[in-house]
Amino acid sequence: PLGVKQLIVGVKQMDSHAPPYGQKRYEEIVKEVDPYIKKIGYTPNTMTFVQISGWNGDNMLKPSANMPWFREWKVTRKERNASETTLLEALDCILPQTRPTDKTFAVALQDVYK
Repeated sequence: PLGVKQLIVGVKQMDSHAPPYGQKRYEEIVKEVDPYIKKIGYTPNTMTFVQISGWNGDNMLKPSANMPWFREWKVTRKERNASETTLLEALDCILPQTRPTDKTFAVALQDVYK
């Protein structure tokens, strides 16, 4: 899908549902989004679902005590597997894309400003 090989899905506002930080609501969201993501070409073991609350900082930088039911997300790849808890850790686990160094560089310009 457009050259994007790795995907992180942030399930946000986990604090604003009733009950707050509920496992059931998280699983409903994953169940609804997962088939669509598979349909556009991603495999489940290469996707990361991270539940977060930006307002309170839950699972953003540090693991949250508000979601004790969530242990970790896991990603399986040829290069290396990864499993962590937070959004920051998910971003850190993104593998840099290899680009051919023997090819010419091309970029599309929309406009030039002087």
